[in-house]
Amino acid sequence: ELADGVSVDDVDGVCVAPLGVTTSEYVFSACGEKIDLSELQEAWERPLEEVFPYRGGSDEAVEKISFNDASTRHSYTGPALIAPAHPRVIIPVFPGNNCEYDVARAFERAGADPTTLVINNLTPQDIVESANALAESIKKSQIVMIPGGFSGGDEPDGSAKFICALFRAPQVTEAVRELLQQRDGLMLGICNGFQALIKLGLVPYGDIRPMDDTCPTLTFNTIGRHQSQLVRTSVASTMSPWLSKCALGDIHTIAISHGEGRFVASDELLETLKANGQIATQYVDATGTPSMDFSVNPNGSVLAIEGITSPDGRVLGKMGHTERSGAGLYKNIPELTPGDQFQPLIEGGVEYFK
Repeated sequence: ELADGVSVDDVDGVCVAPLGVTTSEYVFSACGEKIDLSELQEAWERPLEEVFPYRGGSDEAVEKISFNDASTRHSYTGPALIAPAHPRVIIPVFPGNNCEYDVARAFERAGADPTTLVINNLTPQDIVESANALAESIKKSQIVMIPGGFSGGDEPDGSAKFICALFRAPQVTEAVRELLQQRDGLMLGICNGFQALIKLGLVPYGDIRPMDDTCPTLTFNTIGRHQSQLVRTSVASTMSPWLSKCALGDIHTIAISHGEGRFVASDELLETLKANGQIATQYVDATGTPSMDFSVNPNGSVLAIEGITSPDGRVLGKMGHTERSGAGLYKNIPELTPGDQFQPLIEGGVEYFK
């Protein structure tokens, strides 16, 4: 592979045999013959479809959300820190989390000061001490970020239960409320972290609260198995500080990896979320159209919802791994070639404090 503007003739001392060129047409051409690559893909995937289904969903139309109500727009300026201070980010690492390194690196790259805190559950006393340590760390931080993974192995019977149990400890709940209600802090949860935020009530309600039948949830993917792929998401609202560096309709290619990412909610709650601008992002195809097709919306989320916020936008939960970004991380993905824009979500959260 050669950089733009460089030809084979510019490389001295190297013997090169051209094998082919890439084209915009989805075909493989050789010896005067053309083969449709979609047919090859079908032949490759079909034999194991009964074991690992890869297609499904429906072709029903999905409403494209675009919230642009200036009357409900919130300020993107948080409590400024004394320069050259950087916002502190506490990243609790629960047994089974596996994204803390990527998250810490992304926040550091954006200009924050991230700290990971390993939650120890070896004994009951260790859990108490971890809860106390987390509460104290939250008091010293401006951002709480719950990373992705499979905390507790997604057991018993579902994800994020241990995370929720620890955050419901009185001292941790009090620290979170003080952060959000008195210090204008931010919270972010991605994948497993989103599952925790929604089961705590922090999204969409903005507070840790009891759950009931009216609350939304994230449940098992409609396809019945774990999904791991790159998806496109479109920004549906920019009322959150996290999305302050995005524009309505921006499309980003993002990695997902989860078995329980299907967002479900009552029609009444969906209308409230739409009216408040709390639907942050939707799964879309290459044209920016939301869909229920599994190739676009891999978990079957209602309204193709990928992320939502609290009423004031300062708590955001999403399934896509925005933190998995960087030069050379992805190959043969045109949207993610070096120089193209990754989703500047973490940068928006950090800039809130500047």
